[in-house]
Amino acid sequence: MRLEGWHLIIIIVLALVLFAAPKLPGMARSLGQSMRIFKSEVREMKKDGKGEEAEGTAGPVEGRVVNHPQAKPAEPTDGTDVPPSSRA
Repeated sequence: MRLEGWHLIIIIVLALVLFAAPKLPGMARSLGQSMRIFKSEVREMKKDGKGEEAEGTAGPVEGRVVNHPQAKPAEPTDGTDVPPSSRA
C-alpha cells in the first residue's frame, strides 16, 4: 500500500489531535491575534499610502549627486573590494 499526500495529512491531523489537544486552543488564539495584527498593519499601510497620494508626493523625485566640499579624495586601492579593517 502506497501512502499519498492526503494520507499523510490525515495522519498529521490525527497526531495533532491526540498529542497536542491541550495546546490547540492556545495556538489558535495566538494565530488569531497574529492575523488581527497583520490586518491592522496592512490597513495602516494602505491609509498611509492614500495620504501621500493626496499630497502629490507619490511621484518620482529628481535629484543630482554632488560631492561634499570637505570630502577626502578616494584612496588608491589594491584591487580588492573589501574595506580596511577597523580592528586594532
